[in-house]
Amino acid sequence: MDKKGIRLTKEILDDALTGGTILGGGGGGDAKKGRKYAEIAVQYTDLRLVPIEAVADDDILLTASLVGAPKAEKQFMTGKDLARTVEILKDNCDFRIGGIITNEQGGEATVNGWLQAAILGLPVVDAPCNGRAHPTGVMGSMNLHRVKDYKTVQACVGGNPETGDHVECFFEGSIEHTSKLVRMASIEAGGLVAVARNPVTAAYARENCALGGVSMAIETGRAFRCGLEISVEEAVNRVCGFLGGRVLAKGRVEKFSIETTGGFDVGYASVDGCELTFWNEYATAEKDGERLATFPDLIMTINALTGEPVTTAMMEERLEVYVIAADKKNLKLSPTMYAPELLQATEEVIGKKLVEYL
Repeated sequence: MDKKGIRLTKEILDDALTGGTILGGGGGGDAKKGRKYAEIAVQYTDLRLVPIEAVADDDILLTASLVGAPKAEKQFMTGKDLARTVEILKDNCDFRIGGIITNEQGGEATVNGWLQAAILGLPVVDAPCNGRAHPTGVMGSMNLHRVKDYKTVQACVGGNPETGDHVECFFEGSIEHTSKLVRMASIEAGGLVAVARNPVTAAYARENCALGGVSMAIETGRAFRCGLEISVEEAVNRVCGFLGGRVLAKGRVEKFSIETTGGFDVGYASVDGCELTFWNEYATAEKDGERLATFPDLIMTINALTGEPVTTAMMEERLEVYVIAADKKNLKLSPTMYAPELLQATEEVIGKKLVEYL
Protein backbone atom coordinates (compact mmCIF):
# COMPACT_ATOMS: atom_id res chain seq x y z
CA MET A 1 0.00 0.00 0.00
CA ASP A 2 1.21 3.54 -0.81
CA LYS A 3 2.93 5.22 2.15
CA LYS A 4 1.67 8.71 1.27
CA GLY A 5 -0.83 10.52 3.45
CA ILE A 6 -1.83 9.93 7.06
CA ARG A 7 -1.80 6.47 8.57
CA LEU A 8 -5.25 5.70 9.95
CA THR A 9 -4.78 4.51 13.53
CA LYS A 10 -7.15 3.65 16.36
CA GLU A 11 -6.70 7.12 17.85
CA ILE A 12 -7.54 8.80 14.57
CA LEU A 13 -10.49 6.43 14.23
CA ASP A 14 -11.83 7.64 17.60
CA ASP A 15 -11.71 11.24 16.36
CA ALA A 16 -13.22 10.31 12.98
CA LEU A 17 -16.15 8.48 14.56
CA THR A 18 -16.92 11.34 16.96
CA GLY A 19 -16.49 14.12 14.43
CA GLY A 20 -18.25 12.14 11.74
CA THR A 21 -21.27 11.59 13.97
CA ILE A 22 -21.48 15.32 14.69
CA LEU A 23 -21.14 16.20 10.99
CA GLY A 24 -23.78 13.58 10.27
CA GLY A 25 -26.32 16.13 11.46
CA GLY A 26 -28.57 13.45 12.91
CA GLY A 27 -27.92 10.88 10.18
CA GLY A 28 -24.90 9.11 8.78
CA GLY A 29 -25.25 5.98 10.90
CA ASP A 30 -24.22 4.69 14.31
CA ALA A 31 -20.63 5.18 15.48
CA LYS A 32 -20.70 1.84 17.32
CA LYS A 33 -21.47 0.08 14.05
CA GLY A 34 -18.91 2.18 12.23
CA ARG A 35 -16.22 1.14 14.68
CA LYS A 36 -16.95 -2.57 14.13
CA TYR A 37 -15.33 -2.79 10.71
CA ALA A 38 -13.12 0.31 10.69
CA GLU A 39 -11.22 -0.99 13.72
CA ILE A 40 -10.49 -4.20 11.82
CA ALA A 41 -9.34 -2.11 8.85
CA VAL A 42 -6.79 -0.02 10.78
CA GLN A 43 -5.42 -3.16 12.44
CA TYR A 44 -5.38 -5.18 9.21
CA THR A 45 -2.86 -3.09 7.30
CA ASP A 46 -1.05 0.25 6.97
CA LEU A 47 -4.23 2.01 5.82
CA ARG A 48 -3.72 5.55 4.54
CA LEU A 49 -5.89 8.65 4.13
CA VAL A 50 -4.42 10.55 1.18
CA PRO A 51 -5.24 13.91 -0.43
CA ILE A 52 -6.61 13.80 -3.93
CA GLU A 53 -3.29 15.14 -5.23
CA ALA A 54 -1.75 11.78 -4.30
CA VAL A 55 -3.66 9.99 -7.07
CA ALA A 56 -3.47 10.52 -10.82
CA ASP A 57 -6.18 12.51 -12.57
CA ASP A 58 -7.28 9.48 -14.56
CA ASP A 59 -7.37 7.09 -11.57
CA ILE A 60 -10.86 5.72 -10.90
CA LEU A 61 -12.34 6.48 -7.49
CA LEU A 62 -15.15 4.29 -6.20
CA THR A 63 -17.72 5.52 -3.70
CA ALA A 64 -18.53 3.32 -0.70
CA SER A 65 -21.78 3.95 1.15
CA LEU A 66 -24.54 2.48 3.26
CA VAL A 67 -28.19 2.97 2.33
CA GLY A 68 -31.10 2.43 4.68
CA ALA A 69 -33.22 3.65 7.56
CA PRO A 70 -31.12 3.82 10.76
CA LYS A 71 -34.10 2.88 12.95
CA ALA A 72 -35.10 -0.18 10.91
CA GLU A 73 -35.18 -3.20 13.23
CA LYS A 74 -34.17 -5.97 10.78
CA GLN A 75 -30.86 -4.49 9.63
CA PHE A 76 -28.21 -7.09 8.93
CA MET A 77 -24.82 -6.61 7.31
CA THR A 78 -21.41 -8.29 7.54
CA GLY A 79 -17.85 -7.37 6.62
CA LYS A 80 -18.13 -9.89 3.79
CA ASP A 81 -21.08 -7.88 2.42
CA LEU A 82 -18.94 -4.73 2.32
CA ALA A 83 -16.20 -6.46 0.34
CA ARG A 84 -18.72 -8.24 -1.89
CA THR A 85 -20.04 -4.92 -3.28
CA VAL A 86 -16.63 -4.17 -4.81
CA GLU A 87 -16.30 -7.73 -6.09
CA ILE A 88 -19.64 -7.40 -7.92
CA LEU A 89 -18.50 -4.22 -9.66
CA LYS A 90 -15.15 -5.76 -10.61
CA ASP A 91 -16.97 -8.80 -12.04
CA ASN A 92 -19.29 -6.65 -14.14
CA CYS A 93 -17.13 -3.69 -15.13
CA ASP A 94 -13.82 -3.02 -16.85
CA PHE A 95 -11.94 -0.42 -14.80
CA ARG A 96 -9.06 -0.35 -12.34
CA ILE A 97 -9.80 1.21 -8.96
CA GLY A 98 -7.25 3.76 -7.72
CA GLY A 99 -8.87 4.63 -4.40
CA ILE A 100 -12.00 4.55 -2.27
CA ILE A 101 -14.06 7.56 -1.17
CA THR A 102 -17.04 7.78 1.16
CA ASN A 103 -20.39 9.22 0.19
CA GLU A 104 -20.85 11.45 3.26
CA GLN A 105 -19.97 12.00 6.93
CA GLY A 106 -21.51 10.21 9.91
CA GLY A 107 -20.80 7.71 12.65
CA GLU A 108 -20.71 4.96 10.05
CA ALA A 109 -20.40 7.05 6.90
CA THR A 110 -17.07 8.73 7.62
CA VAL A 111 -15.42 5.29 7.73
CA ASN A 112 -17.32 3.88 4.75
CA GLY A 113 -14.81 2.11 2.53
CA TRP A 114 -12.03 1.73 5.12
CA LEU A 115 -12.43 -2.05 5.27
CA GLN A 116 -12.77 -2.36 1.50
CA ALA A 117 -9.65 -0.23 0.99
CA ALA A 118 -7.69 -2.27 3.54
CA ILE A 119 -8.63 -5.58 1.90
CA LEU A 120 -7.87 -4.33 -1.62
CA GLY A 121 -4.64 -2.54 -0.66
CA LEU A 122 -6.02 0.83 -1.77
CA PRO A 123 -5.87 4.27 -0.14
CA VAL A 124 -8.85 6.09 1.34
CA VAL A 125 -8.94 9.36 -0.61
CA ASP A 126 -9.87 12.51 1.31
CA ALA A 127 -12.41 13.50 -1.31
CA PRO A 128 -15.80 12.44 0.08
CA CYS A 129 -18.92 13.06 -1.95
CA ASN A 130 -20.11 15.31 0.87
CA GLY A 131 -18.75 16.83 4.07
CA ARG A 132 -21.97 16.22 5.98
CA ALA A 133 -24.71 13.57 5.85
CA HIS A 134 -27.71 13.87 3.54
CA PRO A 135 -30.88 11.78 3.03
CA THR A 136 -30.84 10.73 -0.64
CA GLY A 137 -28.32 8.85 -2.74
CA VAL A 138 -28.43 11.47 -5.50
CA MET A 139 -27.24 14.10 -3.00
CA GLY A 140 -24.08 12.04 -2.60
CA SER A 141 -23.44 11.56 -6.30
CA MET A 142 -21.15 14.51 -7.05
CA ASN A 143 -23.51 16.22 -9.51
CA LEU A 144 -23.51 13.18 -11.80
CA HIS A 145 -27.28 13.54 -12.12
CA ARG A 146 -26.58 16.70 -14.15
CA VAL A 147 -24.12 15.01 -16.54
CA LYS A 148 -26.04 14.32 -19.74
CA ASP A 149 -26.13 10.63 -20.73
CA TYR A 150 -24.03 9.56 -17.71
CA LYS A 151 -24.69 5.92 -16.87
CA THR A 152 -23.63 4.72 -13.46
CA VAL A 153 -23.13 1.29 -11.93
CA GLN A 154 -24.13 0.40 -8.38
CA ALA A 155 -23.72 -2.83 -6.43
CA CYS A 156 -25.49 -3.41 -3.13
CA VAL A 157 -25.42 -6.28 -0.63
CA GLY A 158 -27.14 -6.86 2.71
CA GLY A 159 -29.80 -8.70 4.66
CA ASN A 160 -29.83 -11.82 6.79
CA PRO A 161 -29.53 -15.03 4.73
CA GLU A 162 -31.02 -17.08 7.59
CA THR A 163 -34.32 -15.20 7.31
CA GLY A 164 -34.27 -15.13 3.51
CA ASP A 165 -33.66 -11.36 3.40
CA HIS A 166 -30.19 -11.42 1.85
CA VAL A 167 -29.89 -9.58 -1.46
CA GLU A 168 -27.03 -8.97 -3.89
CA CYS A 169 -27.77 -6.55 -6.70
CA PHE A 170 -26.03 -4.91 -9.65
CA PHE A 171 -27.70 -1.93 -11.31
CA GLU A 172 -26.69 0.09 -14.35
CA GLY A 173 -28.48 3.21 -15.54
CA SER A 174 -29.16 6.79 -14.54
CA ILE A 175 -28.25 8.10 -11.08
CA GLU A 176 -31.91 8.72 -10.21
CA HIS A 177 -33.20 5.29 -11.21
CA THR A 178 -30.35 3.21 -9.84
CA SER A 179 -30.45 5.12 -6.54
CA LYS A 180 -34.17 4.36 -6.21
CA LEU A 181 -33.50 0.69 -6.93
CA VAL A 182 -30.79 0.57 -4.25
CA ARG A 183 -33.21 2.16 -1.77
CA MET A 184 -35.81 -0.50 -2.66
CA ALA A 185 -33.20 -3.21 -2.19
CA SER A 186 -32.41 -1.83 1.29
CA ILE A 187 -36.08 -2.20 2.22
CA GLU A 188 -36.16 -5.79 0.98
CA ALA A 189 -32.96 -6.53 2.91
CA GLY A 190 -34.52 -5.42 6.19
CA GLY A 191 -33.44 -1.80 6.23
CA LEU A 192 -29.76 -1.62 5.26
CA VAL A 193 -27.40 -2.47 2.38
CA ALA A 194 -23.73 -1.83 1.72
CA VAL A 195 -23.14 -0.08 -1.60
CA ALA A 196 -20.26 0.47 -4.03
CA ARG A 197 -21.12 2.90 -6.80
CA ASN A 198 -20.43 5.78 -9.18
CA PRO A 199 -16.89 5.23 -10.50
CA VAL A 200 -15.41 8.57 -11.57
CA THR A 201 -11.95 9.88 -12.38
CA ALA A 202 -10.05 11.72 -9.69
CA ALA A 203 -10.13 14.77 -11.96
CA TYR A 204 -13.93 14.74 -11.97
CA ALA A 205 -14.13 14.15 -8.20
CA ARG A 206 -11.80 17.08 -7.54
CA GLU A 207 -14.32 19.47 -9.09
CA ASN A 208 -17.47 17.94 -7.59
CA CYS A 209 -16.74 16.49 -4.14
CA ALA A 210 -16.09 17.93 -0.67
CA LEU A 211 -12.29 18.01 -0.63
CA GLY A 212 -10.84 17.43 2.83
CA GLY A 213 -14.16 16.33 4.30
CA VAL A 214 -12.71 13.33 6.13
CA SER A 215 -9.89 15.41 7.61
CA MET A 216 -12.48 17.90 8.82
CA ALA A 217 -14.42 15.11 10.53
CA ILE A 218 -11.23 14.01 12.29
CA GLU A 219 -10.46 17.58 13.39
CA THR A 220 -14.05 18.11 14.53
CA GLY A 221 -13.88 14.98 16.65
CA ARG A 222 -10.51 15.96 18.11
CA ALA A 223 -11.86 19.38 19.19
CA PHE A 224 -14.94 17.80 20.79
CA ARG A 225 -13.06 15.01 22.55
CA CYS A 226 -10.46 17.40 23.98
CA GLY A 227 -13.27 19.50 25.44
CA LEU A 228 -15.00 16.42 26.80
CA GLU A 229 -11.97 15.75 29.00
CA ILE A 230 -13.09 18.84 30.95
CA SER A 231 -16.90 18.72 30.69
CA VAL A 232 -19.78 18.21 28.27
CA GLU A 233 -20.38 21.95 28.21
CA GLU A 234 -16.75 22.58 27.27
CA ALA A 235 -16.95 19.95 24.51
CA VAL A 236 -20.05 21.62 23.08
CA ASN A 237 -18.42 25.05 23.26
CA ARG A 238 -15.24 23.84 21.59
CA VAL A 239 -16.99 22.09 18.72
CA CYS A 240 -19.20 25.14 18.19
CA GLY A 241 -16.06 27.28 18.15
CA PHE A 242 -14.37 24.98 15.65
CA LEU A 243 -17.40 24.91 13.34
CA GLY A 244 -18.32 28.56 13.83
CA GLY A 245 -21.59 27.30 15.30
CA ARG A 246 -23.88 28.06 18.21
CA VAL A 247 -26.12 26.43 20.79
CA LEU A 248 -29.78 26.73 19.81
CA ALA A 249 -31.31 25.06 22.86
CA LYS A 250 -30.69 22.86 25.86
CA GLY A 251 -33.35 20.78 27.59
CA ARG A 252 -35.38 17.60 27.55
CA VAL A 253 -36.72 16.12 24.33
CA GLU A 254 -40.48 16.50 23.98
CA LYS A 255 -43.06 15.70 21.29
CA PHE A 256 -40.69 13.18 19.73
CA SER A 257 -42.04 11.17 16.81
CA ILE A 258 -40.21 8.89 14.37
CA GLU A 259 -41.56 6.69 11.59
CA THR A 260 -39.65 4.48 9.17
CA THR A 261 -41.22 4.87 5.76
CA GLY A 262 -39.90 4.35 2.24
CA GLY A 263 -36.51 3.35 3.63
CA PHE A 264 -36.09 6.58 5.62
CA ASP A 265 -36.62 7.72 9.22
CA VAL A 266 -38.97 10.71 9.28
CA GLY A 267 -40.09 12.72 12.31
CA TYR A 268 -39.87 15.71 14.59
CA ALA A 269 -38.94 16.70 18.13
CA SER A 270 -38.96 19.72 20.44
CA VAL A 271 -36.23 20.85 22.86
CA ASP A 272 -36.95 23.86 25.07
CA GLY A 273 -39.28 25.28 22.43
CA CYS A 274 -36.86 24.59 19.55
CA GLU A 275 -38.83 22.59 16.98
CA LEU A 276 -36.81 20.12 14.90
CA THR A 277 -37.81 18.16 11.80
CA PHE A 278 -35.78 15.39 10.20
CA TRP A 279 -35.60 13.03 7.24
CA ASN A 280 -32.81 10.80 8.56
CA GLU A 281 -30.84 14.07 9.05
CA TYR A 282 -32.15 17.15 10.85
CA ALA A 283 -33.61 19.46 8.23
CA THR A 284 -35.00 22.47 10.11
CA ALA A 285 -34.80 24.16 13.51
CA GLU A 286 -37.39 26.79 14.46
CA LYS A 287 -38.34 28.68 17.61
CA ASP A 288 -41.25 31.07 18.10
CA GLY A 289 -41.91 30.99 14.36
CA GLU A 290 -38.34 31.95 13.47
CA ARG A 291 -36.21 29.69 11.27
CA LEU A 292 -32.92 29.20 13.11
CA ALA A 293 -31.21 26.73 10.78
CA THR A 294 -32.06 25.03 7.50
CA PHE A 295 -30.45 22.03 5.76
CA PRO A 296 -27.71 21.97 4.50
CA ASP A 297 -26.84 23.98 7.62
CA LEU A 298 -25.67 21.50 10.24
CA ILE A 299 -28.14 20.79 13.05
CA MET A 300 -27.09 18.26 15.68
CA THR A 301 -28.01 17.05 19.16
CA ILE A 302 -25.57 16.16 21.97
CA ASN A 303 -26.46 14.23 25.13
CA ALA A 304 -26.13 16.89 27.85
CA LEU A 305 -25.24 14.33 30.52
CA THR A 306 -22.79 11.98 28.74
CA GLY A 307 -21.57 14.08 25.82
CA GLU A 308 -22.51 11.42 23.28
CA PRO A 309 -23.58 12.84 19.90
CA VAL A 310 -27.23 11.82 19.43
CA THR A 311 -28.51 10.85 15.98
CA THR A 312 -32.21 10.97 15.14
CA ALA A 313 -32.36 7.18 15.45
CA MET A 314 -31.06 7.51 19.04
CA MET A 315 -33.47 10.27 20.11
CA GLU A 316 -36.09 9.53 22.76
CA GLU A 317 -38.54 11.38 24.97
CA ARG A 318 -37.11 13.20 28.01
CA LEU A 319 -33.48 12.75 26.94
CA GLU A 320 -31.60 15.89 27.95
CA VAL A 321 -29.70 17.32 24.99
CA TYR A 322 -27.95 20.33 23.54
CA VAL A 323 -29.14 21.40 20.09
CA ILE A 324 -26.30 22.97 18.12
CA ALA A 325 -26.11 24.41 14.61
CA ALA A 326 -23.44 25.60 12.18
CA ASP A 327 -23.95 27.59 9.00
CA LYS A 328 -23.49 25.77 5.69
CA LYS A 329 -20.73 28.19 4.70
CA ASN A 330 -18.57 26.77 7.52
CA LEU A 331 -18.87 23.19 6.24
CA LYS A 332 -17.18 21.31 3.41
CA LEU A 333 -20.08 20.62 1.09
CA SER A 334 -20.60 19.08 -2.30
CA PRO A 335 -22.23 21.23 -5.02
CA THR A 336 -25.27 18.93 -4.73
CA MET A 337 -26.12 20.61 -1.41
CA TYR A 338 -27.03 23.72 -3.40
CA ALA A 339 -29.12 21.94 -6.04
CA PRO A 340 -32.74 23.13 -5.65
CA GLU A 341 -34.13 20.09 -7.47
CA LEU A 342 -32.62 17.79 -4.84
CA LEU A 343 -33.79 19.82 -1.84
CA GLN A 344 -37.36 19.79 -3.18
CA ALA A 345 -37.66 16.09 -2.37
CA THR A 346 -36.86 16.85 1.26
CA GLU A 347 -39.38 19.69 1.32
CA GLU A 348 -42.10 17.32 0.19
CA VAL A 349 -41.35 14.82 2.97
CA ILE A 350 -40.99 17.17 5.95
CA GLY A 351 -43.49 19.81 4.82
CA LYS A 352 -41.04 22.68 5.33
CA LYS A 353 -39.50 25.19 2.91
CA LEU A 354 -35.79 24.68 2.27
CA VAL A 355 -34.92 25.99 -1.18
CA GLU A 356 -35.74 29.60 -0.38
CA TYR A 357 -33.16 29.53 2.43
CA LEU A 358 -30.27 28.64 0.08
